[in-house]
Amino acid sequence: MKQTVYTASPESQQIHVWRLDPEGALTLVQVVDVPGQVQPMVVSPDKRYLYVGVRPEFRVIAYRIAPENGALTFAAEAPLPGSPTHISTDRSGRFLFSGSYNAGCVSVTRLDDGIPTQTVDVVEGLEGCHSANISPDNRTLWVPALKQDRICLFTLGEDGNLTAQEPAEVTTVEGAGPRHMAFHPNQRYAYCVNELNSSVDVWQLSDAHGNIECVQTLDMMPADFSDTRWAADIHITPDGRHLYTCDRTSSLLTVFSVSEDGSVLAIEGFQPTETQPRGFNIDNSGKFLIAAGQKSHHIALYEITGEQGLLTEKSRYAVGQGPMWVVVNAY
Repeated sequence: MKQTVYTASPESQQIHVWRLDPEGALTLVQVVDVPGQVQPMVVSPDKRYLYVGVRPEFRVIAYRIAPENGALTFAAEAPLPGSPTHISTDRSGRFLFSGSYNAGCVSVTRLDDGIPTQTVDVVEGLEGCHSANISPDNRTLWVPALKQDRICLFTLGEDGNLTAQEPAEVTTVEGAGPRHMAFHPNQRYAYCVNELNSSVDVWQLSDAHGNIECVQTLDMMPADFSDTRWAADIHITPDGRHLYTCDRTSSLLTVFSVSEDGSVLAIEGFQPTETQPRGFNIDNSGKFLIAAGQKSHHIALYEITGEQGLLTEKSRYAVGQGPMWVVVNAY
């Protein structure tokens, strides 16, 4: 399995392309100058394209991925209705979702053989929209609205249109600020990191009666932490055994173990990391975690070790200015 790591640095308007070897070393393959501030990124389900959200001219750019080394070449671009805070695709690669914090909306862009074309739907009124997350069955789009302490639920239609489900939303505690999400590989549980109180909610996707329920809320910060809470990102290992979150004020990664059925999290430890970690990701083997320091202008690579999933730093690398997004592609 070949793996490529992509890091987005909006301040210098660059994407760094790295080859990740099986021992956890990164080798720089390419530096791409992007026409704008590049922030969110996602790889297409078929591994052929990297999609990136760009501002201040709001659009999504598709880069074709070279199968031999992961290098990027420009393929196409399409406008977006708001500044892209987060982008993702459905699991079939037919639609791209863009959540816009400033515009308070989520949009759906059609993908024709991987190429972004026209906007097919826009849902507004989502204050602080921070991500768009398709469920494992490719049916339900979970859209956290941070300023409203709610996650809106939409059914994805065959034509790409979004229809409010019943229930149309689930709510967090007041002031939590739901932000990013991850799904357990068993497709029964979802995890949402809350930015404003640095907590994690565990959502049971549906019980026997189709109800969605929050079954656990866990503080992700050390007991003696008293500064401003400012959580950012969340990811789970491919085997579903370990979950990780990051907080920017403390520059910490929190390590969780996950129960066998996915319903219960437990904190195993805390890992100091690069200054102001806004984004990180886990490789496809589940052996390595790569974190980006928005203020250190470096990325750090950690090995995931032992039954607890604790992190051991292996190396760090300079990237562009203000790195804030990391994605990994295996091919």
